[in-house]
This record gives sequence, structure tokens and C-alpha cells, in this order.
Amino acid sequence: MKKWIFSAVLTGCLLVLMIAVPAHAQLPGTTIRVAIPFDFAVRGKTLPAGNYEIKRINDSPQALAIQNINDKHDRMLFDTESVETRTIPSTGEVIFHRYGDSYFLSEIFAGGEQTGRELAPSRAERLARSEMASNETEPETIALAVN
Repeated sequence: MKKWIFSAVLTGCLLVLMIAVPAHAQLPGTTIRVAIPFDFAVRGKTLPAGNYEIKRINDSPQALAIQNINDKHDRMLFDTESVETRTIPSTGEVIFHRYGDSYFLSEIFAGGEQTGRELAPSRAERLARSEMASNETEPETIALAVN
């Protein structure tokens, strides 16, 4: 009987930990910082190279904001969808697609999380992708580690 109670309590504690840790990493206000060494596009707007913060803007994990730390005018709000990675990154990553000289923000992963956020391709990115496909070339994927 004691063994059964101990097993039940231990299982309950493990379940609470499994729920609490991912929820903490996705709380509103949690900020990811990344140094981006190139100009890039988010939802059709080009942002200059610089140091950026990415964070949730409300209780919904879909809505994110990206803002240049040094220039508060370089700010963009955007919607995302959930995406899973094959391997859990130990540090956070911000992923871009590169088409020639154009970079497009694509995915955002917090360190230690298998689930991240993915942006839908903009019209400009879809056009760049089709141009590359007609030239039989593939876009490059650039992953930057978060600070």
C-alpha cells in the first residue's frame, strides 16, 4: 500500500513538472535576444541589421513582436503557427531563409523547447522561392543562436 501511494505521488509530481516547465518558457513577456548581421524581412517589411528582442505580446502564443533594441522605431508585430523541431536545441535559434541577397524570418525556437513558432511565407518570399525554383536552386537556411 505504501509503495502504491509513493508511486502515485511521484507520478503526480512528474506530471506537474512536465506541464509547468514548458508553460514557464512560453509566458507572455519572455524575451529572446538575437544579433542579426543582415537586413531581413518580416511580413513584407524590411528591418535593418541589429540587435533584436522577440517576445509574445499577449496570452496567445501566436502573436509575437520583434523590436530593434537600439532603435525602437524598427518594430514589427506578426502572427505565427506552432512548429516542431526534430531535435531539441540547447540554446534558442532564430531561423531565416535566404534567397540571393534577401533574408526572410522563418522560425523561432527557445532553448530547450521542441516546439517553436513559424511565420507563414510573405508574398515577396513566395515570389523569391518561385524564381529560385525556376533557376533550379534552393534557398539557404540561416540559423542564428540567441543571446
